[in-house]
Amino acid sequence: MAAVALGAAVTGASFGAISVGSGLPWWMPVLMSLLIFAGGSQFMAVGVVAAGGSPAAAVLAGLVLNARHLPFGLAVGDVLGRNPLARIVGSHLLIDESTAFAMAQKDPARARAAYWACGVSLFFSWNTGVLIGALVGQAIGDPMTFGLDAAFPAALLALTLPALKDAATRNAALAGSAIALATTPFLPAGVPVLLALAGLFAFRAPKKKEEPCPSPQS
Repeated sequence: MAAVALGAAVTGASFGAISVGSGLPWWMPVLMSLLIFAGGSQFMAVGVVAAGGSPAAAVLAGLVLNARHLPFGLAVGDVLGRNPLARIVGSHLLIDESTAFAMAQKDPARARAAYWACGVSLFFSWNTGVLIGALVGQAIGDPMTFGLDAAFPAALLALTLPALKDAATRNAALAGSAIALATTPFLPAGVPVLLALAGLFAFRAPKKKEEPCPSPQS
């Protein structure tokens, strides 16, 4: 868990530096991280705006990317307990890592402890990294000076790599990439990213063949 928190701090610092280098005031990525706390959608939203896309396209892209949190909430709903305040705070800490750590525990008490420990540690490490990166980004100026402009695509690629082990997911991602590349020269920035979602419908996971039931022994 410590290694995951350290990685979140480093990625958060890159996000803060790139956001400021792209023209945003230092407080905007900090406020975004505190209120949204979703690295993938934050990278996506700022990346779309930095590329010249509209705020509406950035928000829509972030919402689509965060739609995966809906099944996450159903999976860990019992972990948050029934206390209204705990459920509100806990839902804000609902991210890929906290869900994965909780789901890996078979004992409910250990699952609850893992969820809160992971969520709280990542919240503080991510936001600390973003603040440091935003302050340092003011001194850097142009993010291309140190190659930090590559942090957006690199971070998004890192988020998708584990899922690409599945053949159907990999084919959908390739189809979406092809759509985005083909439409980029002709459409406003941000729109090709949204059109890439059509790749989800291009390939479907193959259905498992149902094995015939064994005949009853006489």
